[in-house]
Amino acid sequence: MAELIASVKTCDLVRTYLPSNQDLADMCAFFSVFCDVTRVKMLSALSIDELCVGDLAALLALNQTTVSHQLKILRDAGLVTTRREGKIIFYRVASEHVETVMNVGAGYLLEILPPSRKNSDERTDAERAE
Repeated sequence: MAELIASVKTCDLVRTYLPSNQDLADMCAFFSVFCDVTRVKMLSALSIDELCVGDLAALLALNQTTVSHQLKILRDAGLVTTRREGKIIFYRVASEHVETVMNVGAGYLLEILPPSRKNSDERTDAERAE
């Protein structure tokens, strides 16, 4: 093994606190769910309020089959849960931790994106209401 440049203290800390390979694999699986625009869009909508498949499809201009498929992935990953009301199933974000991850990610992007990208999708509340 090559001689390390880092201090003994740093090496000990890394060895002590580096997550196990299984924990790292679980983290990769968790974050992979956020690698799809449709899923992130759906999570954004579900962060606002619980919605059924039909409403999600209509609001996000997506096919109901696509929405159902992506909801299954989100549910299997533990990011969304359901509530049944008669024949209708409502989906919602499973934990505030999911919203926190999304908010931290969005905040980070605001820090690193060039100004031209930050404003490309900005709309006023009046424009959204139209």
